Amino acid sequence: MEAEMRYIYEVYRYRSFSKAAQALFITQPALSIAVQKVENRIGMPLFDRSSKPISLTAAGELYIQKYREIEHLEQDLMQQINDLSSLQTGTLRVGGTTYLNSFVLPPALSLFSKEFPGVRLELTEAGSGHLLQMLSDHTIDVTLNSTEAPQDTFYRYPCYVDVILISVPKSFPVNASLAEFALTADDLLQKKHREFDRPAAPLTAFSDTPFILLTPENNLRRRAMDIFAEAGITPPISMEINQLVTSFHLSSAGLGAAFVSDRLVTSASQNVYFYRVHSPHATRVFDLVFSDKHYVSKAMYAFLEIVQDTYNLHLPMRKVKAPVTNK
Repeated sequence: MEAEMRYIYEVYRYRSFSKAAQALFITQPALSIAVQKVENRIGMPLFDRSSKPISLTAAGELYIQKYREIEHLEQDLMQQINDLSSLQTGTLRVGGTTYLNSFVLPPALSLFSKEFPGVRLELTEAGSGHLLQMLSDHTIDVTLNSTEAPQDTFYRYPCYVDVILISVPKSFPVNASLAEFALTADDLLQKKHREFDRPAAPLTAFSDTPFILLTPENNLRRRAMDIFAEAGITPPISMEINQLVTSFHLSSAGLGAAFVSDRLVTSASQNVYFYRVHSPHATRVFDLVFSDKHYVSKAMYAFLEIVQDTYNLHLPMRKVKAPVTNK
C-alpha cells in the first residue's frame, strides 16, 4: 500500500503518468495498472484523465490530503525518535533562496555540521514564496523568510538583518548627479553604508533609470514597489528576474539598476555604485521559520541557536503560542 500511495502522489505531483513513471523508474503501463487497482478498490477515479494536464478528482484530492497526513506523521515520529539520540542521528531539511544558500547560510551550516556530524543536512533551493509552501507541506523543516507583516501562523525567530541598496552600473549617467551619495564596494565592506549619518540618495533621481526587478512573487519586488510608491516615481522596468543574485550580476554587467542586499558584496571589485535608500522597507529582518503544525526537533532548535549566534541577533519568537516540543 505504501508503494501505491507513492505512485499516486507522484502522478499528482508531475500531472503526468509518463513523467511520474520516469521519476519512479518504472514503466508507464505498470504505473497505470497500479493506479487503476487502487481506483477499482475504492470504486471511483482519482484522476481526471480528460484534462490536460491531468487533474485530481474530488476523491483524488482527499486521497492526496490523507497521504500527506500519513507522511507528516511518519516524519514527526522519526524526528521524535531521533531526538532520543541527543542529536547523534537524524536529518535536518533546510530551505533557502539562492541568495540565502550562497551568502547567508553557509557559515551556520558549516558550524552545525561540525557540531552535530551525525545529523544529515539536506539543502533545498527555491523562491521565497515556494519555500513557505514547502514548509507548510512539511517537505522542509526550516527556512529563512523576511515577510514584513506575516499573516501565517508559523513560529518565527528573528535572527538576521540585511540592508537593501540600489546598485547602479558605473556607466549610467545618473551617477554624475549623485556623487555625494555614491558608495563603492569597498565602502560596503567597511560597513560605511550602515553608519547612522550616511545620507540616502533622493529616489526621484532614478525616475528614468531602467531597473532590473525581481518577479512579483518575491518579497524584495514588493518592497521595491513600496519604495517607488513612497517616492512617487515609476521607473522603467528593463527586466524581471526570479533570483536576487542574478539581478545583482546583471546590474554589475551594466544591464540596469537593481535593488540588492549588502550581504551580496564580498569583494571590493564591482562595476557598480551603491546608494542608500531612505525607507523602512530597505531594512529586512529575516526570521528562521518553523511550521506550527509539526514537531519542532532538537536539531531545528540547535540550528536556530547557531544562526542567531552567527549573526548576533537574539530576539524572541514572533508568535504567542509556544510550539509543542521536548526541547
